[in-house]
Amino acid sequence: MTNVKQLKMLPQSTYHSKEYRDFRAIEPGDWRGVIRFYEKNETAIRGLDFEEYFELLLAYTDALFEIGAWQKHLLMADVVVETSVMENLPEFNGREVFRHTLFRKAASHFNLLELNQTEHVLRELLRIAPQDSDSAAFLQKCLRTMRPWLVRQTRAMAIVLFFVAAFGVLLEILVIRNFYESWTMTVRAAWWGVLGVGLVVLVSGEVFHRWRCQREVEQFVNKIKERRKS
Repeated sequence: MTNVKQLKMLPQSTYHSKEYRDFRAIEPGDWRGVIRFYEKNETAIRGLDFEEYFELLLAYTDALFEIGAWQKHLLMADVVVETSVMENLPEFNGREVFRHTLFRKAASHFNLLELNQTEHVLRELLRIAPQDSDSAAFLQKCLRTMRPWLVRQTRAMAIVLFFVAAFGVLLEILVIRNFYESWTMTVRAAWWGVLGVGLVVLVSGEVFHRWRCQREVEQFVNKIKERRKS
């Protein structure tokens, strides 16, 4: 297994392979160019020195993420994470490879609507680095997206109330104003009241859900921090 200290002690060679030189010639941000190059030369890339191979592997994995190839990115992210662990390389060329790759892996799961997997990866990230505010915010977003029973019920209730209010508007326009004009203000106040209740139910459900997700993440992070202190 390669040791980080050993890598730092090795003299830096000025020679680079043809594959590596060709890779570095690709324009920055040309994600599809990186992907085409890697897939065309994958066999040769696997035979490169570790540092060259790993740099190209990282570039290919990031390029897959940038173009939205979520499934392929997940496969390569696992390779990067496994290699990072086996070679004891949480960082490489000044980058936090391990956490960066895990975060993007969570994002790929999220984009594929694989919310349980997203939650699992983000919780693992927070166990590693509970101070990571980006992972905490992403976990809150994931939990909100999962929409538990309460949110579905409050939304359904609000929709019913909106339909009742709409019926009240039609009733006022088509019937009350023409035949029972003295009841106009009463009916108007009624449907406005129903509409207001529907809005309160809808907003309350969303606000409570957001608060509950935020509280759950905060409690999770605080427990990890307390365990580390003890």
